[in-house]
Amino acid sequence: MVLSADLQAKLARLPNQPGVYLFKDAAGDVVYIGKAAVLADRVRSYFQKGGNHSPKTSLLVSLIADLEIMVTRSELEALILESNLVKRHRPRFNVVLRDDKQYPYLRLPVKEDFPRLSIVRRVQRDGALYYGPYTPAGALRETLKVIKKVFPLATCSIEIDGKAERACIEFEIKRCMAPCTGNQSRDEYHEIVKQVRQFLEGRDRELLDELRAGMEAAAEREDFEEAARLRDRMFKIERTLERQRITQTASVDQDVIGIARLGAAVDLQLLFVRGGLLIGRKDFFWPSAADTPDDELVVAAVEQFYNKDGQPPAELLVPADIPDVDLITRWLSEKRGDSVRVLVPERGTKHQLVKLAEENAAAAAADHLRDEAIDRQAGEELRRLFRLDRAPRRIEGFDISNTMGAQSVASMVVWEDGTMKKADYRKFKIATVEGANDFASIQEAVSRRYGGMEGLARPDLVLIDGGLGQLAAAIEGLRQVGEGHLPVIGLAKARGEKDERVFLAGRKNPIPLRGQSPATHLLQRIRDEAHRFAVSFHRTLRGKALLSSKLDQIIGIGEIRRARLLKRFGSVERVAAASDDALRESGIDERTVAELRKTLTDSR
Repeated sequence: MVLSADLQAKLARLPNQPGVYLFKDAAGDVVYIGKAAVLADRVRSYFQKGGNHSPKTSLLVSLIADLEIMVTRSELEALILESNLVKRHRPRFNVVLRDDKQYPYLRLPVKEDFPRLSIVRRVQRDGALYYGPYTPAGALRETLKVIKKVFPLATCSIEIDGKAERACIEFEIKRCMAPCTGNQSRDEYHEIVKQVRQFLEGRDRELLDELRAGMEAAAEREDFEEAARLRDRMFKIERTLERQRITQTASVDQDVIGIARLGAAVDLQLLFVRGGLLIGRKDFFWPSAADTPDDELVVAAVEQFYNKDGQPPAELLVPADIPDVDLITRWLSEKRGDSVRVLVPERGTKHQLVKLAEENAAAAAADHLRDEAIDRQAGEELRRLFRLDRAPRRIEGFDISNTMGAQSVASMVVWEDGTMKKADYRKFKIATVEGANDFASIQEAVSRRYGGMEGLARPDLVLIDGGLGQLAAAIEGLRQVGEGHLPVIGLAKARGEKDERVFLAGRKNPIPLRGQSPATHLLQRIRDEAHRFAVSFHRTLRGKALLSSKLDQIIGIGEIRRARLLKRFGSVERVAAASDDALRESGIDERTVAELRKTLTDSR
């Protein structure tokens, strides 16, 4: 290939230092990002004559018109910078994870007097213990459900000082031992915390032995109620662990990677094993990655997944040897704050875990391909039904939610290339409409979306939840901002009918949809998601408004004191959770504190 004089000059000046390089095409778009221990050697290797490049690399080289480099102080810094830049630019020739969300963890602040579990999405070095990640979210809900039923750990947000006048309903149903009233000491509470830790860390044999000893001791002193409570706890724990236990290895945290190929499609499965318990899994799917080797996929997944705020495990089991394994191991160990081992097991239980991940990857790949085929069929059906220029790849759906016209909001959700693209979701507080006027609210939301929001891709189809009235309002909103040419439809059911109907501009009679058609299911999925998102936002605003109105109703708290409280504590919820001493320090007398406590507690 013929290189431009500018590119040749840049190649000649490359430093013998670690760093990151960005290849750009003639349009200036970044097409590939890589890291190197020695930039000069690595970058020039792409342009050597007779280089034994793969077809993918040969195509990449043919497109390179310019390059940019960033020097770092170490290979480790280069690895982190590369991952951040790939996330930002999403280059065509890099393996990029489509998923970019933070995963939930359980946080247990064991250094506190009365620790309570909370859900967080960032792991920090704050002395607390973190368990996870839990994905999908159902795994987290199931774990919390079990803990709440089995272990009487406090779940409230009040300050526990043993001085509360009465216990809440959780004490009455034996799901909390009311340390807030002094009914349970700090040491007794921490014994429950210890059991929760043993459960979450997979130390079930140790936990069950201690519970059995406690049960026998209670029976000997004829405290049969306590003995029965411990017996029931043992039974529930054993039943739960039997469902989750997948391996009998030592109690160690492991993430396990498996890869499966199905034609040109590739799926990478990541299993999260904690103390021998499978707590969740995540898969990453590439519909066309036949020419990308397994080791490149594994490295991309590891670097991008753990570059978030998640915590690496003690062991990472991978299906193939990967390049720069020492560098990756050092990086993971620094993130964890403890040593991490990256292993390629060839036999034994750990090898069986990798095989299990591969089996899950094969099943997920088949599911993805089946879903893609259904979505293609749905897209073609929508193109024919609504006479679109092409099958839609991006559909944006809108819905309105309010209560008798109060706290009116709109939602916009996005379906793109077969998945709901949550990063592009938007929500709107309706600002120009008074009362319950869905038509005007839809018009405002649509005009705000398509009259602004730079950086969002344009949809191939706009879906409105509603009939002719809502559709006409949406069309007017599009016309106002010069986007009247965008295809827009309304989706609604007639009262008493089961089948969905689609309303089109300029057509009085709607088009009935077949109940079992892929197009119907796709539109319903988008409409239902828009409804869920709108209702969720509306409930949040309604709850905040309720608390704020409660604060306004407290005798002794006027506008100035209200502003002072919110400035100090940040929100009404934190005012409600503050201690009496903290409230008094804000200039509120004892009587007002008592009134505030009663009013806000009743509203929660």
